[in-house]
Amino acid sequence: MRVHHSRSAKTGPRRSAPTGGATPSGDGSATDRVDLYAEVTARIIGELEAGRVPWAQPWGRDGVPAPGMPRNALTARCYSGINVLALWGAVIEHGFASQAWLTFKQAIAAGGTVRKGERGTTVVYADSFVPDGEKARAVDTGKAAKAVPFLKRFTVFNVAQCEGLRPGLGDGHDLALAEREIVPVAEAVIAASGVGFQVGGDEAFYMPSRDIVQVPPQPAFHDQINFYRTVLHELTHATGHPSRLDRKLVTAFGTKDYAREELVAEMGSAFLCAALGIVPTVRHADYIASWLDVLRADLSEDAAVRGTGAPRGRAIFRAASAASKAADWLLARHAEAQADRLAVAA
Repeated sequence: MRVHHSRSAKTGPRRSAPTGGATPSGDGSATDRVDLYAEVTARIIGELEAGRVPWAQPWGRDGVPAPGMPRNALTARCYSGINVLALWGAVIEHGFASQAWLTFKQAIAAGGTVRKGERGTTVVYADSFVPDGEKARAVDTGKAAKAVPFLKRFTVFNVAQCEGLRPGLGDGHDLALAEREIVPVAEAVIAASGVGFQVGGDEAFYMPSRDIVQVPPQPAFHDQINFYRTVLHELTHATGHPSRLDRKLVTAFGTKDYAREELVAEMGSAFLCAALGIVPTVRHADYIASWLDVLRADLSEDAAVRGTGAPRGRAIFRAASAASKAADWLLARHAEAQADRLAVAA
């Protein structure tokens, strides 16, 4: 799947969700879920229409922290999917010096509190459960029990919005790798992926039929770090191969499916760049236009317009989820390769 060369994006601030509570909100009903999906999609459409790309942020700007994945300050667990976009946006808007976040209750548990007047950022948690009645029906009929999906909102606060927290909370979790390590780590991810890799020509692409990534020689890039950004974009495509995460890759240029996969690859590359300490960038305006077409259509009540059988407002959630899974897959292969090298050296 061929792509255009990368270029820098003009980005700007985004608004965090205007919520004040610290406990889950929404009743998890179908109506509540649909409203939340549509709300997030509409917000991201607004960002794209304004020329801003939520998953490619100006990390080098004064006062803005080094690249890194947002994570919970107490558990050190990274946020994923759509939550990465929301939390990155809040960091940029407010100039927070950390990527560490807490709920109101977690801030108290950590010996502090959220400062009066601070407003949190909404994150979402999706899961499913099997009601007791459904379990009983499954036992009676011998058929598999059906799980019921639910979606909850939570409000989190950056550690910079808190006071009195125990010393060191959030420190050291959101720093980028040292600059001298950026290239070696990216090279290690490429090697550990197991994807065929070729350098040459004047185009960057992933070819599903041969399962290979090809990119131009690094000196051909105006900013050589874009070589690694581009490779990570193409490797995200490669995770969709049937032998890996099995996404729909063979689609015609200009179709909604093509634009959806490009959206996955762009966010996947951004997530990987953040994890490796590489500053993300963004594609050309024609890709942004195709993303807008997909997201606008996804809000239509007409399934034929959406081009998918999924309920409205799901496209950006599905793309962000697929991007997180792709990044996690590549980083897991890298971690396994590192562990193998250590085992051999021991």
